[in-house]
Amino acid sequence: MLKNVGFIAAASLFIWNFCTQSSTHTAEVTQIVLNEEAPEALYKQYCASCHGEKVEMFVDRSWKYGNAKPQLIKSITQGSLDNGMPAWGEVLSAQEIDALAGLIVEKLATVSQYQFNNKPQTAIFESSAGTLRMDTLATGLTSPWGIEQLPDRSLLVTDRSGKLYHVSTNGQKKEVSGVPEVVAEGQGGLLDITLHPQFEKNNWVYLSYSKGKMEGGQKLATTAIYRAKWSNGQLVEGQDIFVGEPWSRTRYHFGSRIVFDKKGYLFFTMGDRGNQQDNPQNLSSDAGKVHRIHEDGKIPVDNPFLKTKGARPTIYSYGHRNPQGLVYLAERDELWAHEHGPRGGDEINIVKKGHNYGWPVISYGINYDGKAFTNLTAKEGMDQPVIYWIPSIAPSGMTFVTSDKYPTWKGDLFSGSLRFKYLNRSVMSGQKVKEEIKELPNVGRMREVFQGRDGYLYLGLEEPGLVVRVNSGK
Repeated sequence: MLKNVGFIAAASLFIWNFCTQSSTHTAEVTQIVLNEEAPEALYKQYCASCHGEKVEMFVDRSWKYGNAKPQLIKSITQGSLDNGMPAWGEVLSAQEIDALAGLIVEKLATVSQYQFNNKPQTAIFESSAGTLRMDTLATGLTSPWGIEQLPDRSLLVTDRSGKLYHVSTNGQKKEVSGVPEVVAEGQGGLLDITLHPQFEKNNWVYLSYSKGKMEGGQKLATTAIYRAKWSNGQLVEGQDIFVGEPWSRTRYHFGSRIVFDKKGYLFFTMGDRGNQQDNPQNLSSDAGKVHRIHEDGKIPVDNPFLKTKGARPTIYSYGHRNPQGLVYLAERDELWAHEHGPRGGDEINIVKKGHNYGWPVISYGINYDGKAFTNLTAKEGMDQPVIYWIPSIAPSGMTFVTSDKYPTWKGDLFSGSLRFKYLNRSVMSGQKVKEEIKELPNVGRMREVFQGRDGYLYLGLEEPGLVVRVNSGK
């Protein structure tokens, strides 16, 4: 037995860039009979409490001394006291160390699967839907965050910088006046856009954005929903119909996607604003929630927490981190969302009235510094995701393909990846994902995925800021 090793075994097995401190724990090293499950058992016993339940979370990092198996064996065996890691050569057998190193190498494939080798040289891509062509419709954007299509098939495109553009069918781009003043800092700015279901009759346009104010000599920000009328190519009669509480000094995790359902309810997301301990599980805070209101901002009388003392009346579901994908599937009356996890643990959920989605009590991710913040991936009363991603793909934008433009994709769910710059296809079987396919590799940091009235997919890409239409054929 080994007592007072100076650092929990989980943090001592490997060397990584983030390890700067050691902590004292008492641990017993128990010999585990090696079999095909032994490496996972070793990891679970000594590592999971500090670095998360899944090895896949742990390996998604920059490796200080290399991630080849001989380098890993050397690191585990010899340790590095300067980094708070003791040598394990006299504690673990050579067979156990070899098995652990092999497990790491095996799980590194979860990251390397996203390392696309080929950079696109043309606008032509081969995909599971056949040959596709990316037609560029608008350039010169910073971050095309939201896309909507007007009845005349022209586009309205939000740029996170705070500008709204009207893009004509022949590619002419014109800035639209009448947008609210935004806090275009960090992840904040002009965010999503949607049209009223009866837009042809009332011309209402809805925007989500990061709203600012000065208080106590500090600039604060929150997520807000803005409604205005489309008139002669401009927005008029604009006003906020929702302003989130609390306000915060942070400039990230605003959410925010917006969508109508077939009953005319407006749903929208608000991120946890970077305060995971106080906001997502707290019904007196709007942050870390999916909300539901009427078209004019009034509160539906059957909202789930309307009669809960101290609860914010617009809350529809809670326990969310930073949802940046929201889509309503009318044929099944289902609301789907995806959200960013920390390192690992991005997830897709079917959003249900009054349900708790667990953040940060349960998660399939770990902190960015490599340490776990929870040992739980499931708990009674908290919904499990339909699917989760390890490593994080950083999903943004989301749509079901319901048109006939891409027959082999019809019925499937699509999400953009900011981190790995591709389009993620979730092949659906009812409410289950039966397969994940990576489409359009290296097309760009994908901020928005939108199916237009014309049935085509439109993508908002960052670096550089482009709006493209996905067309079949060369």
